[in-house]
Amino acid sequence: MEKKRQIQVEEKVPIGQLIPLSIQHVFAMFGASVLVPILFQINPGIVLLMNGLGTLLFILLTKGKAPAYLGSSFAFLTPALVVIGSMGFEYAQGGFVVVGLLGCVLAFVVWKFGTAWIDVVLPPAAMGPVVALIGLELAKNTITPGSTGADLTSAPHIAVFAVTPGVAVFGSVLFRKFFSVIPLLVAMICGYLTAVCLNLVDFTPLRETGLFTMPQFHLAKFDGGAILTILPVILVIATEHIGHQVVTSKIVGRDLLKNPGLHRSLLGDNLSTAISGLVGSVPTTTYGENIGVMAVTGVYSVQVIAGAAVISILMAFVGPLSAFINTIPGDVIGGITFLLYGMIGTSGLRILVDKKVDYAKNRNLILTSVVFVAGLSGLTITIGSVSITGMTLAAVTAVIISLIFYILDKAKLMND
Repeated sequence: MEKKRQIQVEEKVPIGQLIPLSIQHVFAMFGASVLVPILFQINPGIVLLMNGLGTLLFILLTKGKAPAYLGSSFAFLTPALVVIGSMGFEYAQGGFVVVGLLGCVLAFVVWKFGTAWIDVVLPPAAMGPVVALIGLELAKNTITPGSTGADLTSAPHIAVFAVTPGVAVFGSVLFRKFFSVIPLLVAMICGYLTAVCLNLVDFTPLRETGLFTMPQFHLAKFDGGAILTILPVILVIATEHIGHQVVTSKIVGRDLLKNPGLHRSLLGDNLSTAISGLVGSVPTTTYGENIGVMAVTGVYSVQVIAGAAVISILMAFVGPLSAFINTIPGDVIGGITFLLYGMIGTSGLRILVDKKVDYAKNRNLILTSVVFVAGLSGLTITIGSVSITGMTLAAVTAVIISLIFYILDKAKLMND
């Protein structure tokens, strides 16, 4: 069987291929990325602009060696909504800036002391399920009716939802030549055309938009209480970032934690968050949807990611571009993420296989089991105004138990 050709990180692609490959990444991230500003009740234009600029900054700081698209972070939602409700969005921005700057400090610590500590706080038996939960936790969103999920209550919506992942799944294994690297884009086009034929597409955003738009900038304001409310998110985003870099490393076949280095990717991610928060946007993070695109297509080129960033920037100023994306039904977005989130989950399981985790050892069996249940059970722990649940709770649980096991092991108390 012919092996699909991979387009590696530093490879360039012809302009005729670059545009559709970049559009594929934009489509994958768009629904989730604009959902955050919608929940915060701010204009998505500033978010599209800062996502694009943040991605280009990330590429620059990682010397073009780490393919990652920076989209809107969901980790800040709960504490930020608390601050917005009591003080306003500008004070939440101040919390975003401080967390981003602390993340830059963490990048310096990693640069100074290395990454050996990662295997202590997140050994493979913990890292695997935490990474898997990044995708598995999002899976329910694919069939939650809305702008990013399918409405499965009627036959027309079910048809669109079925066509989209159907084309993506079978296209991934049947398409040849260039079509073999854009199965997700082809799937979204097929799903969109099906939705048009079934009268499920609302063209109102296209009719009402102007030719040019201007993002709305708002400077951050700072308050001690607001900052303390948002501050604990630093642990969440650090764990999420490491998980994403580990997954991407497995996909591209390179250790990105060493080259360009975790310190560089942490700096790019968190500096982007700080700048975005300062001017009126939302925090950014490396995006699981775009990692899924790379896993499915075998296209890892940073040039393609940069192309997607440029398109995102253009969308912030060109009305019809962003308006068209807004016409894509949730059935299509849900259909495509149905596959992408599963690919992220599989990448986490791949860590367990590649690292040859020995489940004959009780420590590994217990660690993986507890992390999975902590993330999938729906358990929520509230500390003040901060609620920890899902992948976040799983990550915190993994770190705590791993550290305790490490101490017990050093004391020669472990029974394996």
